[in-house]
Amino acid sequence: MAVRPRIPFVRQVLVLQVGVVVVVASLGYGLVAWMLDDELRDQYGQRALTVARSVAADPAVAAAVEAGDPGRTVQPRAERVRARTGALFVVVTDEHGMRYSHPTPGELGRRVSTDPSEALAGREVVRVERGTLGLSARGKVPLYGPGGAVLGEVSVGFDARSIDRELSRALRDLGLFIAGALLLGVLASAAIGRRLKRQTLGLEPYELVELVQEREAVLHGVGEGVLAVDPAGRVAVCNVEAARLLGVAPERGAPAAGLAGDGALREVLTGRRAAGDLFVTAGERVLVVNRREVRHDGRDLGAVITLRDRTDLETLARELDSVRTLFDALRAQRHEYANRLHTLSGLIQLGHHEEAAAYMGTLMEDSGGRPPESVSLPDPLPDPYLQAFLSAKAAVAAEKGVRLVIGAGSYVPGRVAEPLDVTTVVGNLVDNAVEAARLGARRPARAEVELLGDGRDLHVTVTDSGDGVPDGLREAVFTDGVSTRDGAAGRPRGLGLGLARRTARARGGDVTLAGPDAPGGADGAGAEAGAVVVARLPGVLGAEAAR
Repeated sequence: MAVRPRIPFVRQVLVLQVGVVVVVASLGYGLVAWMLDDELRDQYGQRALTVARSVAADPAVAAAVEAGDPGRTVQPRAERVRARTGALFVVVTDEHGMRYSHPTPGELGRRVSTDPSEALAGREVVRVERGTLGLSARGKVPLYGPGGAVLGEVSVGFDARSIDRELSRALRDLGLFIAGALLLGVLASAAIGRRLKRQTLGLEPYELVELVQEREAVLHGVGEGVLAVDPAGRVAVCNVEAARLLGVAPERGAPAAGLAGDGALREVLTGRRAAGDLFVTAGERVLVVNRREVRHDGRDLGAVITLRDRTDLETLARELDSVRTLFDALRAQRHEYANRLHTLSGLIQLGHHEEAAAYMGTLMEDSGGRPPESVSLPDPLPDPYLQAFLSAKAAVAAEKGVRLVIGAGSYVPGRVAEPLDVTTVVGNLVDNAVEAARLGARRPARAEVELLGDGRDLHVTVTDSGDGVPDGLREAVFTDGVSTRDGAAGRPRGLGLGLARRTARARGGDVTLAGPDAPGGADGAGAEAGAVVVARLPGVLGAEAAR
């Protein structure tokens, strides 16, 4: 049994996704803040460096420093530049680092508070330093005289608090963006959680695992074939028994229509026909098919089709019918012979010995000299299988009041090599013909079978004295479930002709209705003339038949 978590899976997903969004947003915020601070400091430093270069390029400033006259030229010019650029200070020094300009007049003539050696050495410097006016981003450049000699330095600085204020504004805007992204991520996570819950039908992962395990146990543990199709008609689930009954192991997602040929089974698989204990044929099997549509909360989830094999049961039922018919025949004969024995016993008891002897002689002549009327097997059917099979069919037909005869044109040299296919085709055609003759209006009821061997092929023609099949059912009678007779005692109808045709076609032959208005009483009723059904079975006779 799976362990059930205290927190639902959807909520766990929501918390995890929100946590990931928060962590990513925080890391992104910190990274952007660090990069933005570094970028702003560099920008302010480059700005200070640019202003310092412009001051150092002023010839008047260089001349005043060279002449040692800071008061009347350098200080006023430096202050004007500071006022225009918004700098914190613009300081000009001589080669010893003594100030010639400063925002605070009291600092004039004093040495600068930071090291001027790099600028005095002819190198430009950009850095953030703390001086007499506080922390600032400053740029320092050398001041050259007319001859190219370094006369001093020009240092320009911007208040670091301005950097902080601009960084704060940028981070505030970034914070609003991050907050919006975080809110959007939370909403998206919640939406994903709800969608996940809908797609899993509100089930937790451990419940899905249990369902899969139970499904596998049920699907492969039941004796029925189970086939599930999705709303698009594709195979979703097929257990081993269903694959065996259908004769094919479909891949997941394969079209269900390709699992069966034209007929009732294909219509059920594709959803064009409802099925509740519907008898169909698949190859040589008789199946009971059910189809149930599956819906959940108004959603179409497809259908589940169950298949039960009734082939053995149908065979046993046919055999039971034959045994019951023979039993009734034997019981009738028992009554007949009991009556004859009673007559003979009465003659003896009354002393009519001569009459008893004559009566016994009559009985002996009747039993030994009269040929059976149920069937006449011509000599050109030497195969013992065909003789026994048709003799049994003739006996069954006779008990139903139908005379089954073998056509005079029958000729089958050699022996049957494929008795199962012959039984399936000939047996179904004869059974249907006998039933059609029994139910027909014409009397005496009669069915005729004519068999002709052609090499290893067997040609079969079955006629009956029944009422025939309507023109509109000439082809439909070969479809599973189509019959003009009602099923007796729940027995399915409309399977025999379809099974016979599929068996013949599997060998490259066919079963058809012959004649323009001889539609076939087999498995149906209909036209005025009887039915003529023709079958061709290639390769069912032994090799000696071809010689």
